Amino acid sequence: MDWIRALFLAVLQGITEPFPVSSLGHTVVIPGALGWGDLLNSQAFLPLVVTLHLGTASALLIFFWRDWRDIISAFIRVVARRKVGTDPNERLSWLIVVGTIPAGLIGLILQNPLTSLFSIPELAAVFLVLNGSILFLGELLRRRAEPKTLERQKQEMVFKDLHQLTWKDALFIGAMQSLALIPGISRSGVTMVAGLSQGLSHKAAARFAFLLATPLILAAGVLEVPKLFGNTQALLIAVVGGVVAGLAAYLSTRFLMRYFELGRLDPFAFYCWGVGLLAIILFFWRG
Repeated sequence: MDWIRALFLAVLQGITEPFPVSSLGHTVVIPGALGWGDLLNSQAFLPLVVTLHLGTASALLIFFWRDWRDIISAFIRVVARRKVGTDPNERLSWLIVVGTIPAGLIGLILQNPLTSLFSIPELAAVFLVLNGSILFLGELLRRRAEPKTLERQKQEMVFKDLHQLTWKDALFIGAMQSLALIPGISRSGVTMVAGLSQGLSHKAAARFAFLLATPLILAAGVLEVPKLFGNTQALLIAVVGGVVAGLAAYLSTRFLMRYFELGRLDPFAFYCWGVGLLAIILFFWRG
């Protein structure tokens, strides 16, 4: 593992992690397209990727620090009282717990098979195209649910607040998030589509997606980062890369939260189709 390639992946990871375009897919497809097969097959690759994800998770913690302060305080109160009260953050804290269970369990049970996919850029490119289709379909279904007549267009569509989600809603959204364990499927993308299907606005769905992602990324870091402790240089490269990824992710998150006040998922669907198909053509041409 060298500095140039690691820092390149750090910037790539940081920019794409908040966007619904699969940062993991990009960190597999792009090195594959550039002929970095030795990096993809390196034992240090997965710990490096996880460390970069830790950098983006830190950025999310900083960006949403007020949310996490209130959510953690509410969670402690619920545990101490053994009952969810009227504070919306108390309910939200347990919705996050419920939402992280599916991906956490699947990640532990299928860790080895899923890890083996990280060295197959062709497969990641195919799933990147599928990710674009999920985003496009999710946005299409949301538009069909919006007011269509001129009279109804004068009315605002009523969206759920996060604390109004049910346990089943959170479990469903969390189950969809587990698809992002496959390189090429975006964590924020599939989580947002699931949130939209349950009545959230684009901005609320993005916020819930980022809140759900943080605990899982931190847990993955606890499991993978220690594997770098025996290699001082690799650990240093990974840590610096994590800082770079975090800075890029903070800027991306700030942009996206403003974008989703009015923006939709369609542009990201077209992007995933374009990048995925170009990569498939390139890999096929190489033979």
